[in-house]
Amino acid sequence: MSGENPAPGREVPEELRRALAAEVSLASRMRHVVVGVMGGCAAALIAVLWATEPQPLPTRTQAAFAGLIAIGLAWAVFAGWVLSRRRPLFARDRVLGGRIALAAALVTGVAGTALAAARAGAGVTLGIALVGLCLVIASGTALLRARSRHRELLRLRDALSHEDPRTP
Repeated sequence: MSGENPAPGREVPEELRRALAAEVSLASRMRHVVVGVMGGCAAALIAVLWATEPQPLPTRTQAAFAGLIAIGLAWAVFAGWVLSRRRPLFARDRVLGGRIALAAALVTGVAGTALAAARAGAGVTLGIALVGLCLVIASGTALLRARSRHRELLRLRDALSHEDPRTP
C-alpha cells in the first residue's frame, strides 16, 4: 500500500489499514517467493529424477512422479500469480493456497494409503492413513480459516465503501 488514502475525503479505518498493509508487506511477498522457488525446484528435481531413471518405469511410479511434479508446479504458478498482483488480494491468495494444500493432502493421503494397502501390512496402512487424515484435517482447517479471513476483509472493504463521506 502506498500510504495514499484510497477514498479521498474519508479516513480509512485503522483495522482495514493494518490488514491491507500486512497483505502487501515485504514479508508476505518474500514468503510467496519462497513458496514459488521451492515448488519449482521440487518439480524440476523430480522431473530430472524421472528423466534419469532407467526406462521403462512402472506405471504407478510414472503416475507418482507426474503427480508430484504437478503439485510442485501448482505451488510455483500460485506464487507467480500472487506476486504478479499489485494490489491487496483480500486473502484470495490464502483461499487458493488452502485449496491447493487440501488437494495435495487428499491425493497424497489416498495414494499413500492405497500403496501401503497393496505393499504393507495393516499396521503400516493404518499409520499412513492416519497421517494422511491429519494432513487433510490441517489443510482443511487452513482453508476454512482462509475463507473466514477473506469474508472478514471483504466486509471491512464493503463497510468502507458504503460509509457516508460526510460522517465524521
